[in-house]
Amino acid sequence: MVAPPGERLADVRKIAVLRGGGIGDLLFALPAITALAAAYPDAEVTLLGAPAARLLDGRTGAPHRIVELPVAPGVHEPRGAESDPAAVERFLAEQRAEGYDLVAQMHGGGRFSNPFAAALGARCTIGTRTDDALALDRSLPYVYFQHEVMRWLEVAGLVGAPPVDLEPRLLVTADERARGRERLGAAPRTVVVHPGATDPRRRWPVERFAAVAAELTRAGARVAVIGDDSERALADAFAAGAVAAGAAVEPLNLAGELPFAELPGLLAAADLCIANDSGPRHLAQAVGTATASVFWCGNLLNAGPLGRGRHRAQLSWTTHCPVCGRNSTQVGWTAPRCEHDLSFVTDVDAEAVLADARALLEAPAR
Repeated sequence: MVAPPGERLADVRKIAVLRGGGIGDLLFALPAITALAAAYPDAEVTLLGAPAARLLDGRTGAPHRIVELPVAPGVHEPRGAESDPAAVERFLAEQRAEGYDLVAQMHGGGRFSNPFAAALGARCTIGTRTDDALALDRSLPYVYFQHEVMRWLEVAGLVGAPPVDLEPRLLVTADERARGRERLGAAPRTVVVHPGATDPRRRWPVERFAAVAAELTRAGARVAVIGDDSERALADAFAAGAVAAGAAVEPLNLAGELPFAELPGLLAAADLCIANDSGPRHLAQAVGTATASVFWCGNLLNAGPLGRGRHRAQLSWTTHCPVCGRNSTQVGWTAPRCEHDLSFVTDVDAEAVLADARALLEAPAR
């Protein structure tokens, strides 16, 4: 257990887990979802999640069912979308009718998510909370600097659910992996690069990704760059930079071209993923692919890989905004972030990332 176990509930047939957010947010909750399913084997586990949760459709194990959240303040807020209070209330009414025995809030400190979870009408609610958040039936204090996987495993432990996995695992099918190999093409070694990140402060300079990629192509690796529609320009800059840096073969540019559903298979087919602290990086790890990453030191504590045999991370130790000097180790309610979006990871050297990539590519095949 991550902490002393709580008392297990009796007669649990339906469990709902509230977890909005992107790919990484979803994956961090997976071990806790697995723990709940194992502790309550007769229960159906429903994930109330964002569209990213569709990556789990049709896969074995929990969650057994996925229900997409409505746009709701502090719970699911897609960029540019406005919440409709009537739609939120309809959603809550529909979910109350499901008759959940247990609702697990795995979505932050609870200012918005705890009232949402409580409104689902379950017999028992569990989760985390800041001092100003609604109390649930069983809760833990929300302390920002805690690894997200451990945080939600500790929440699952409130109802006597011990860990089964300590890191997220996502099984891909042989067909998915085969489609990924087709996309990447034949090569002795294949490397997928994701130079983006939702938070610009987590983005390593694209020219350094390009320099690393160019070196790997000269050693015979096939490199592909990925990203969503909003990252096309970043991917184009990466590809051009790799060519300018002397790449033996121009990187395959899949940004904005790869269907979201094919991302797990593509990453599983690769030998290595090089990325910032981003959703695709966490997904690569979950499907079993080695990763060489760039992390801000605080983010490594919350979201970094636990092992180093197949996952390497180079750290930036920048703790204050390069523009205004604000202390960035103070988070959320203690000191809202400044408005500056400069990279906090520029002090990470390209040679260090290249050394990690080479070591992982030269390791025996898994």
